[in-house]
Amino acid sequence: MTLFSYASTLDVPDLMPTVIYDVSKIDFSLPGKNHYQIAFHLDGSWGYSLLPLTVINGSRGTNPNGVICFGGTHGNEYEGQIAVKRLCSDLDPDQMTGRVILIPQLSESACRASSRTSPLDGVNMNRAFPGNSRGTISYRIASFVKNHLFPQTRVVIDIHAGGVEGAFPVCTSFHPIPDAAQRAEIARVSQLFDTGFAFIYSSAMASGLLTDEAEAEGKITLGGEFGAGASTDVAGVRHAYEGIRNVLRHYGLLEGEIVKVRESGAPPTRLIRADKLDSYVPAPRDGVWEPVVRPGDEVNEGQLLGRLHDFSDHSSPAMNIVAPHSGIVAMLHLAARPVKGQTLFVVAEQVEWSEVLD
Repeated sequence: MTLFSYASTLDVPDLMPTVIYDVSKIDFSLPGKNHYQIAFHLDGSWGYSLLPLTVINGSRGTNPNGVICFGGTHGNEYEGQIAVKRLCSDLDPDQMTGRVILIPQLSESACRASSRTSPLDGVNMNRAFPGNSRGTISYRIASFVKNHLFPQTRVVIDIHAGGVEGAFPVCTSFHPIPDAAQRAEIARVSQLFDTGFAFIYSSAMASGLLTDEAEAEGKITLGGEFGAGASTDVAGVRHAYEGIRNVLRHYGLLEGEIVKVRESGAPPTRLIRADKLDSYVPAPRDGVWEPVVRPGDEVNEGQLLGRLHDFSDHSSPAMNIVAPHSGIVAMLHLAARPVKGQTLFVVAEQVEWSEVLD
């Protein structure tokens, strides 16, 4: 294995993570907790994008339900980056069984740039799967995840937030999986994050998603939206951090009982569904967006959701945007200036858990 280590200049006992150039040489079975930076060479100059990776093998034995957690698939979504980074430090292999893999910044270059896409190749990491080992850097990272990381685990968790595009109620999310057993297990795992909502969303919205690739491999795969506005949501970080720990407890990788994240007496997680493309309503024109409802609100058919203003003529009336049907506001465009064609809102229907658990 070709590697080297940096000595930390901080007053801490550990060295900096080991830098690895040849990913085929990573020993995923190495006991204890091991921190790495995986060096992906830059396309336009000498140097590397250093992908943070922590591998933990519990000292209490093996477990077939290994878990991998991603933050920073989009660089301007911070709740997952923070929650997964904290777990890199907080998880103790002496209290664990089985394998956990943690990547707090999957698109490391996008995270440093606070951008949805990588500035190195302009690629959205969540559109880059299954990847290409000879492609640009985002595709090479996606190929590494599929071919070297996915085989190590059974459970895949990808923590998102709305960035500067959309505002969601804090929720877990998953696709309408055709396989009934896989779908039911994912639904049960989604409840471990104790969010107000679990959102079944369309698998046809885009191609190349990390979760699509994991689902196709039969993984127990869960995403979620844990904040918005390229900020750091207090509740979002708490749900992401404790939710991942609950998943580890649920599968026996971590000791302890399942923890409630919300306050005592909070209602059960509500399951909502918008699995058809016509639920994702595009902005009919450019304008300045004035929402009048909030994510998670219940709305009725025809109810005003917001107004689009045209300031080229300040005397003109606004265009009223109304709900096409009754349901729950699952997403609202966040930025004040949507452009024609961007998703302006999603109104989802509430469904019973029995529809996905049976």
